Amino acid sequence: MQLRYSSRLYPSAGQRMALAKAFGCARVVYNDALRARETARGEGMPFPKTGNLSKQLITEAKNTPERAWLGEVSAVVLQQSLRDLDTAYKNFFDGLKGMRPRMGAPRYKSRKDTRQAVRFTANARWSITTGGKLHLPKIGGLKVKWSRMLPSTPSTVTVVKDSAGRYFASFVVETGPEEILPETTPELGIDLGLGHFAVLSDGTKIDSPRFLRRAEKRLKKAQRALSRKEKGSKNRDKARVRVARAHARVADARRELHHQLSTQLIRENQAVAVEDLVVKGLARTRLAKSVHDAGWAAFVSMLEYKAARYGRTLIRIGRFEPTSQVCSQCGVKDGPKPLHVRVWTCGACGAVLDRDINAAVNVAKAAGLVVSACGAQVRRAPVPAPRSEAGTHSTPQPSTAR
Repeated sequence: MQLRYSSRLYPSAGQRMALAKAFGCARVVYNDALRARETARGEGMPFPKTGNLSKQLITEAKNTPERAWLGEVSAVVLQQSLRDLDTAYKNFFDGLKGMRPRMGAPRYKSRKDTRQAVRFTANARWSITTGGKLHLPKIGGLKVKWSRMLPSTPSTVTVVKDSAGRYFASFVVETGPEEILPETTPELGIDLGLGHFAVLSDGTKIDSPRFLRRAEKRLKKAQRALSRKEKGSKNRDKARVRVARAHARVADARRELHHQLSTQLIRENQAVAVEDLVVKGLARTRLAKSVHDAGWAAFVSMLEYKAARYGRTLIRIGRFEPTSQVCSQCGVKDGPKPLHVRVWTCGACGAVLDRDINAAVNVAKAAGLVVSACGAQVRRAPVPAPRSEAGTHSTPQPSTAR
């Protein structure tokens, strides 16, 4: 399968200018191609092909005074910008046909967008030097903070500048069957929640760190400072970056927790069962902020790809399965219960059940997994410290695929 490995970049002042020029040229080619296709559609003309657009908007445009500066960046970057537009149109049309969730039509990119990206393929002849730098055409050798070795030779590299002004290199690599782990016997059910981030069918309860809630005071202060700055001023740009960095710290800490926990669960269990939650629906309730802070969808996505990567099994059960209403001991349905009821006694067998552990056991049983009986000892798992409090690194450390 294909995986992305992300590493932090530290370009010099000149390299930042070269990257800004590459971002701008790619954006202009993308907008020119989108405008050409919108014009053809409005005039009832055939849909312009990518090859014709490449010749017209890149090769011929470089010879004109208005677009001569396109020659200052790698041609591969401009070609990949046209490929991105093709992908955007394909996703849009597939959504109309019901082949994927619906999404809007491609839109023009703005130079004020806080996130910029360009992609280099093997044709660009980029390389990783013996000194560990990433050498890109017409940009030079970029300093990279390597957090781990790449498992194979990357096929492409995407340079990304995020809203916080940080630069990352995202490598696409192929992994083979050598990563499949030996088979093991434990099978696990997971009940995701807000009071505890996850409750396992073996009785383990993992606390919810509530990264966003803990950072609200700092975020509020940064946002208030931003609102007081004059629009269009340099001070407002600086304040916007401070807000973006505060949000990035929260997102990085949450992603780190998801990676560590999902990797541990997949490595230690042969099969894992989770409930197919409707996050969009829950995000429309009064619990919206807490639901987004938990990040269930991202966590389940990590479980899914890591299960495929390591040869494990991930099972999703239906969202309407009454996991909180059925006794895991005798199987009798005892009816719905208010959220404040955390422990209840089964009216049929008299078993005293923890609501969350009982639900996790029922999730595993609904998926057909063999689990231990409900009532295992509950222990609190250690929660990793947020990125802003962990270690003494002078610069933020990159997040990588696991």
